[in-house]
Amino acid sequence: MNEIELIDTIKNIIGTEFIGDDCAYLKDLGIVITQDSLVENIHFKRDWCTPYQLGYKSIAVNISDILASGAEPKYITIALSLPKSVGSNFVEEFYKGASSALNGAKIVGGDITGSDKDIIVSVTAIGSTKGRNISSRANAKEGYIVITKGNHGSSALGLNELINNRNNSELIKEHLEPKLDINFANRLATSIIENFAMMDSSDGLADALFKIAEASNVKIISDYNKIPHLDIASYEQVMFGGEDYKLVAAIPEKYKDLFSDASIIGKVVKYDGTRLDVSGHKYSTISELNTFNHF
Repeated sequence: MNEIELIDTIKNIIGTEFIGDDCAYLKDLGIVITQDSLVENIHFKRDWCTPYQLGYKSIAVNISDILASGAEPKYITIALSLPKSVGSNFVEEFYKGASSALNGAKIVGGDITGSDKDIIVSVTAIGSTKGRNISSRANAKEGYIVITKGNHGSSALGLNELINNRNNSELIKEHLEPKLDINFANRLATSIIENFAMMDSSDGLADALFKIAEASNVKIISDYNKIPHLDIASYEQVMFGGEDYKLVAAIPEKYKDLFSDASIIGKVVKYDGTRLDVSGHKYSTISELNTFNHF
């Protein structure tokens, strides 16, 4: 059992009208909506993060999906399931962290319940589509270029620091308090007239590139040497590490001068049986990617 198989099962039951992107685009309401959950000992460990950092990241992962859709973050609700061992100080610090990651959105409600032993955080985020060009991973076209900003693989390096009881604070912060580029997202959503594709690299850069290519029925060729990353990051960390929350977009080439501060890491070409080619590393199916499985 894996996440992709479960999503396919759900699609077969409820349909695919709103399932495919990380945000559901409710055009009649002028909003996008997304939901993410963080489960203790699967997505985080209390020994590795403060309540403040958990609050920050719980919001950031959802705001990242809103930005990747091209929408403006507006409203947040938070559901917390807490064991008896967690007190009011945890809740206070959690919400301070959450409030620091809002990027203009507002927390407007939620729920608090008990749990047997683990903390579970579930966040719903709503974004406004007013005056924006909403993206979809299915919008990449042959001839488009692929751009991104910010280092990939740094979150994986930070996670390694935690796993191995090392203390490079900058790398650990990349993992626990990812920086979101709202300016980059805003420029993409308000400057590009044509349909364009965008995702974040929450499940890894390779995952984002592959899913854009697959949903758009195209192939993406990427030059690994043009992907921004720290020299100490390995290929595996850069391509599959995940949780960097950097935006990856496939856009018409004519816009490249508007995004000269971004890195052009690839191009979109006709599908030939291979979905993704990263400097000779070829991937034809999603199962070939070394990505994280929640189950």
